[in-house]
Amino acid sequence: MTASLRSREPVLVGIGVATQRGDDPLTGKDPLGLMLEATRAAGADAGDARLLSDVARVYVPQGRWRYGDAGGYIARSVGASRATSIMSKVGVLQQSLIGEACVLIASGEIEAALVVGGEAGHRRRRGELAGIGLPSTDAPGSPDVVLRPDDELLLDVERDSGLGHMAVGYYAIVESAFRAASGIGVEAHRRAVASLYHRMSETAARNPAAWNRTPVSEAQILDATGRNRMLAFPYSVLHNASWSVDQAAALLFCSQATAERFAIPPEKWVFPLSSSESNHITSVSSRVELGRCPGAVIAGSAALDHAGLAVADLDRVDLYSCFPVAVETYAAGLGIPLDGELTVTGGMPFAGGPFNNYVLQSTARMAQLLRESPGSRGLVTSVSGVLTKQGFGVWSSGGPNPAGFASLDVTDRVRREQAVAPVVGDWRGHATIAGVTVLSEHTPPRAVAVVDVDGGARTVAWSDSPEVVSTFQAEECCGRSVDIEERTFRFL
Repeated sequence: MTASLRSREPVLVGIGVATQRGDDPLTGKDPLGLMLEATRAAGADAGDARLLSDVARVYVPQGRWRYGDAGGYIARSVGASRATSIMSKVGVLQQSLIGEACVLIASGEIEAALVVGGEAGHRRRRGELAGIGLPSTDAPGSPDVVLRPDDELLLDVERDSGLGHMAVGYYAIVESAFRAASGIGVEAHRRAVASLYHRMSETAARNPAAWNRTPVSEAQILDATGRNRMLAFPYSVLHNASWSVDQAAALLFCSQATAERFAIPPEKWVFPLSSSESNHITSVSSRVELGRCPGAVIAGSAALDHAGLAVADLDRVDLYSCFPVAVETYAAGLGIPLDGELTVTGGMPFAGGPFNNYVLQSTARMAQLLRESPGSRGLVTSVSGVLTKQGFGVWSSGGPNPAGFASLDVTDRVRREQAVAPVVGDWRGHATIAGVTVLSEHTPPRAVAVVDVDGGARTVAWSDSPEVVSTFQAEECCGRSVDIEERTFRFL
């Protein structure tokens, strides 16, 4: 790489995080207030807050809030009056924002960019419980650019089964297929996941920005009662991302030449080596390899290959942890041992999973830890939808990628290589179970199954039979034969 190209290499120079806790929602900051706090912290972390006024792009993933132009408000607040504000709707990978910011810097189009997001779910929940309206920052107008994804593909036959629009049941079905392929049995698998999540909670205890810093035992995770009620077998509350948190994170990027111009110490620099993403959309029930995530294999391998690294070369990883099977399928696809440390934050159930913002939190924490170990390398992963889209970021505190940073879109390759089955709405006759769950919050509890039918097709069927519900939670039913009539099934 020539000196002129190296001077344009993107570097992460400012890391800002903001976390607030409090029972009085009227005294807390709203999401925009937290985002601005994190932004200013990123400027201070870089060592020269004046860099914020040079920011040419402000990227904000939309949360549950409804500000007009959050990015424009933040830009004006820090003196970046000429910055373009970009808001991404839910369904756009957060890694995509990081990748685009770095590409623009590497191309010489801009010198600095900010990626910032945040939520105040805890404050919001406390306000709802108290029955009071909460003050909100006035951020009128519209973003200069709005990034919109293609819609998540949820089929009528899936929604009508009781799965509806909530992610937990869909993920639980994928989990069952992953479990069946492992061959370890229902109870042994539950215990393995409990061990994995217990270790995550111990990592959260070491993360200063984590929402819950009290380790959670395997027994607590396995005990699906009280506040840890079962949602969709085998998932209880402690397997789910914790949205009701007040957290924000900001990542301040610039070119290497700009970092030198502002005299930002090299020990502050963390280099993005590569970014990758797949935006190919398939419905859950149509996925032939129901318990695998081919997009993660393809996108993850692309990011590592461009960085010139293998999994064994990574010092740290953070596997997106909205549900256990997201961790398991990414680890299995890339050959990352499940008995290692798979998160730098402590995972979304414990460290916090602010709505549409977790990857900024995990990237911030990864960068902090890479700084502490000069020359180390890390991998941060992203998920959108029901394992629908996949994203990866490879980072190093040891210098830029000799091949130069690249953001790789492997959507077309995933589309070609991911096998899909046709899904039929009405089927009568024999079928074989491919994936199962029990929707515990359905009245009555409902067993739902994705099944293989003749001709290589799929459908979704269900049963409200207490016997079937009990069997689904005690025995491995994937591979079992059933008979379907009017979308309900019985065991053969």
